[in-house]
Amino acid sequence: QVQLVESGGGLVQAGGSLRVSCLASGRTFSSDGMGWFRQAPGKEREFVAAISWSGRDTYYADSVKGRFTISRDNAKNTVYLQMNSLVPEDTAVYYCAATRVRGGSTYSRHYPNWGQGTQVTVSS
Repeated sequence: QVQLVESGGGLVQAGGSLRVSCLASGRTFSSDGMGWFRQAPGKEREFVAAISWSGRDTYYADSVKGRFTISRDNAKNTVYLQMNSLVPEDTAVYYCAATRVRGGSTYSRHYPNWGQGTQVTVSS
């Protein structure tokens, strides 16, 4: 089992940047694919970004491609999501998730382990 704790959310103006982090514990983090998902009020949870166990392969939703960057530091058991050029539509609770799919996955059903989420609010 793995425990995930997100941090770094907050309030930012449109056009601004924010970095959220996810600290993992409980099993070998470096073996897991990792993902970020988000859920806006009244909407379903959606895929944002994913990264393979090594960090070599990354995947992004079309809505964030070119603005968001996922990365990981296996020595620190941490995965990051750097968010630039934020727009109000990025407002959501952002969740970190871990999967045994070492290459990472864009499907939430592949992720059995989830954090509690961190709120990101983008004001216009």
